Amino acid sequence: MAWDSLCSQDLRRPRIRSASSWMLGSGSSAGTPSLEELRRLLCTRTHPTGHVDEVWPNLYVGDLYVARDKAQLSRMGISHVVNAAAGRFRINTGPKFYDDLPVDYYGVEAEDNPNFDLSIHFYPVAQYIRAALNSPRGKVLVHCAMGISRSATLVLAFLMICEGMSLAAAIQTVRSHRGICPNSGFLQQLRELDLQLGRGTGRGAEAC
Repeated sequence: MAWDSLCSQDLRRPRIRSASSWMLGSGSSAGTPSLEELRRLLCTRTHPTGHVDEVWPNLYVGDLYVARDKAQLSRMGISHVVNAAAGRFRINTGPKFYDDLPVDYYGVEAEDNPNFDLSIHFYPVAQYIRAALNSPRGKVLVHCAMGISRSATLVLAFLMICEGMSLAAAIQTVRSHRGICPNSGFLQQLRELDLQLGRGTGRGAEAC
């Protein structure tokens, strides 16, 4: 079965899990894994996927259900929402949807398609997440439809750019709290980011 077909399986469990320990990736071994190695890493000792999970302090990855559940967002204290599946024919929430909540909204009109270039959003979204987490009582939800591919890819890029993690360490950090499955094209774009940061040609933490 193809990798992207495996990624379409729904592994959700309807509960929230908070992260109690965090893997720091700045001391990880050098070198960018191959796509096959990354796929193996993603499938090793992963957690099942809930509607929303805390994968880094005050940073949550979730699906469309939690994104539309304003009562739940209020209970969680979410202050910022990144919609990685924005647009009229996807998850069309937008800033007006959250008018009755103290929530700042950022939309990314991305397709969960291996040919879609999500990398153009890596730095802008990473900078947005960093600013949000640095704000008073900042709690960020990054979501897409299932919370395993588009949103997970953007969170991995944030950990690499702003937290200085290698791609392998970022995957290990997130998958220890949530099952994720970026499509093959997104994995390749993350590999390219990893290579750029490793060569010093990417902007890294100074961009945050």
